[in-house]
Amino acid sequence: MNILNRRSINVLAGAICAGLLGYAYHLQFNQGLEPCPLCIFQRAALIALGVTFIVAAAHHPRTWGARIYAALIGIAALAGALVAGRHAWLQQLPPDQVPECGPGLDYILDVFPLSDVVRMVFEGSGECAQVDWIFLGLSMPTWVLGWFLLLGCVGVWANLRAHHA
Repeated sequence: MNILNRRSINVLAGAICAGLLGYAYHLQFNQGLEPCPLCIFQRAALIALGVTFIVAAAHHPRTWGARIYAALIGIAALAGALVAGRHAWLQQLPPDQVPECGPGLDYILDVFPLSDVVRMVFEGSGECAQVDWIFLGLSMPTWVLGWFLLLGCVGVWANLRAHHA
């Protein structure tokens, strides 16, 4: 059995998504690192990506189905990369250019329509520009951006080469 078959890659990528989410929740609930609105959007994209990988592995369709999963993986990864990229960009701004802190995500979701919520979150707020976690010189959104790009490329590649696996 080829260890690099499409199903194995999808399972491994789904497990990586679950591990990344698990670590984010560990930081939140055990280390007290509260997520900002952009962090929550990144988690949502990571959940969508992970679920797509797991469903693709379970379904294991032939050519057209695999291409559809490749597209869904690409969309979820791109959406997550855009959010993480925006977040990383906000963290690089000089202090005088950081947007002011806004209301919490719970309040925004209760009061505004979803289109306004997305716009407001992407505009960012001061809390999203704060760097609370660094590993090897990179902030969490920068690492998450890298994971979205890596998992997206691998997932699209693995599912487009469906006729080989």
